[in-house]
Parts: sequence; structure tokens; C-alpha cells
Amino acid sequence: MSSGIVVIPTYNEIENIESIIKAVFDLSVPFDVLIVDDNSPDGTAVKVKELQAMFPNRLFLEVRQKKSGLGTAYVHGFKWALARHYDFVFEMDADFSHNPKDLERLYAACEEGADMAIGSRYVTGVNVVNWPLNRVLLSYFASVYVDLITGMKIHDATAGFICYRRQVLEQINLDKIKFVGYAFQIEMKYRTFVKKKKIVEVPIIFTDRTKGQSKMSNAIIKEAIFGVITLRFKKMINRL
Repeated sequence: MSSGIVVIPTYNEIENIESIIKAVFDLSVPFDVLIVDDNSPDGTAVKVKELQAMFPNRLFLEVRQKKSGLGTAYVHGFKWALARHYDFVFEMDADFSHNPKDLERLYAACEEGADMAIGSRYVTGVNVVNWPLNRVLLSYFASVYVDLITGMKIHDATAGFICYRRQVLEQINLDKIKFVGYAFQIEMKYRTFVKKKKIVEVPIIFTDRTKGQSKMSNAIIKEAIFGVITLRFKKMINRL
């Protein structure tokens, strides 16, 4: 068993799933992969099951009954990984917006002492490809807003490309994580931050998906705006 596992939530990613899995397994550092699929009607889970024959004991699949949100998919994957004693647990999208080769850089950052390594789009400027300007501005200023409310000095608070040391996930009450999209990503960083863990941002180039459809929605944006205030309030009253 590898010391690291990459958790990839999926919903209707049939166009990307085989390529992303093979790209991870082609890396020089051996990582296992866990796909958490929300019962995709396009057959994503069926394709993963086929690939499991090619990658026995390295590719794993958890199928949930319905589409229940990114945050709950990651929490499901984190619990699964912790139960199997992985030392490093990764978040990564299925659509190649995150370059699988950067997994090795995040892993190296945690091996060198980081508790959380973030694949950051904004730590060295704006490193985003193929996003419309309004999407870039929304993402960038979301991190500025998060910093103002929480005091976290993180350039990319909504990033979803992350490596965690298992000790971080063990110390976070995963059952209290209820947010779904951007707010989930912010909450995981904030809970790590308030526990005074070492957070490192590793510069990456983020490339928007070329296949499949984005899961972004107005509800996810609203959740992030109000979720940050909720997190800060809970911290103030010692309920976080």
C-alpha cells in the first residue's frame, strides 16, 4: 500500500476518468487512488470498475446513492483513507484542471514538514488558464474576502488541490463539516489554521476543464459568502 492516496470525487466524469486515473499511476511517486462517485448516470463508476482490474490494490471505488455535494464526498473519502492508515491524503479534481504531476510537489512539501500543502493559483500572481475574467476575479477576491474575515494569510483559500498529513484530518471533527463547495474548501483550511498547523502554498498553473461540465452554481457562491462569516462566528464563541 502506498503512503499517499488521491481522493477524486466524481459526477458525470466519463470523459475524463480513465485519463486522470492513468495519469496518476504514471507518476514516479506511487499513489493510490480513491474515486468517490455520486452514482453518475453517465457510467463513470462502471468505467472505474473496469479499470480496477488493471490496477488491483491501487484503485478503489466508493459509490454513493445520489449527488450529495463535493464537501460530503471528500469527507467520505477522508474517513475511508484514515481507516486504512494512509499518511498523506490528497484532494484533486477529475477534470485535469489540476495537473496530476503537481501531486509530487504537494507530497514533497508535506514530507518536508507542511501539515497542509495547497496547490495555489495565486501565491505567485494569477496562474489560471482558460477561465473568463469574471470567474478569475470571483475566485481571487474570494480569498481576499476570506483573509479579511478570518485572518488567514492564504492566497488561494478556495483551492481544491491539497495534500493533508493524516494527523490534520484526525484532529478535525469531520462530522461537523457540512459545507459543499467553495465553503468546504475554506472551512478545511480554517480548521487547520486555528489548530496552528503549518500550511504551505505550492504554486501551480490551474487550467479550466476542456471536457465535461463545471459543477459551479450560484448556491455554491452564496454558501461561501455566508459560510465564512459563520466560521468566524463559531470560532469567536469557541464552537468551531
